[in-house]
Amino acid sequence: MKLCIVIPYYNHPDAIGAVVKQLLPSNLNIIIVDDGSSADSKKILIPLLQSPQVSLVTRILNGGKGAAVIAGMREALNQGYTHALQVDADGQHDLSKIPELIKLSEENPEMIISGMPVYDDSVPTNRKLWRYATHILVWIHTLSFEIKDSMCGFRIYPLRKTLEVIDSREKFGQRMDFDIEVLVRALWADLHIKQLPVAVRYPIDGVSHFQLFNDNFLITKMHFRLFFGMLMNSPKLLCRKSVA
Repeated sequence: MKLCIVIPYYNHPDAIGAVVKQLLPSNLNIIIVDDGSSADSKKILIPLLQSPQVSLVTRILNGGKGAAVIAGMREALNQGYTHALQVDADGQHDLSKIPELIKLSEENPEMIISGMPVYDDSVPTNRKLWRYATHILVWIHTLSFEIKDSMCGFRIYPLRKTLEVIDSREKFGQRMDFDIEVLVRALWADLHIKQLPVAVRYPIDGVSHFQLFNDNFLITKMHFRLFFGMLMNSPKLLCRKSVA
């Protein structure tokens, strides 16, 4: 198992430095994927690249969080890594949990290891309610309770198998729909998920790129696609449950 960190980055200049500072003691190499950030946000990355642990992938145009994570995965695989730890750039995640995530991944190298959020009072109530509705839909899409939370961007992916899932489709979620879709389609493909409770707080810089209308529209369309995909996959999923 050869592990690196992938950080999708889009205009979080006040948080990225603190996130990278917390990650450096892990002695893992860090790939930052700049997803078309503004000129000022790009400048913040320059001193971070002085560390030999940090490298940069630059996307000229903003394609969305999913597009950035996929680009980071491909770069990590090209560099010879077998696994990538996805960490969001906004400082939401309790990075002290990284050793536990890594231990779970070492014990289950063929599985996706994902954080399962435990929220503090900084997270808006409406976002919590929307997430719970998504949990129910994901349980329907997978005919399973294996995915407790599909929206936490704090995960370790086995790169080759995850990219096979992504590349099996001509179109894949490129924005905020990515985190949900990749877990559902991974489970359909018999790439299983193990989750670890992690504390999550509202972004430390107060910046959220979630666009209420556009992203909810994308996620709604994705749920329709996944529901019909579930119908197509239901014989296999039900057979798997009966064998289990």
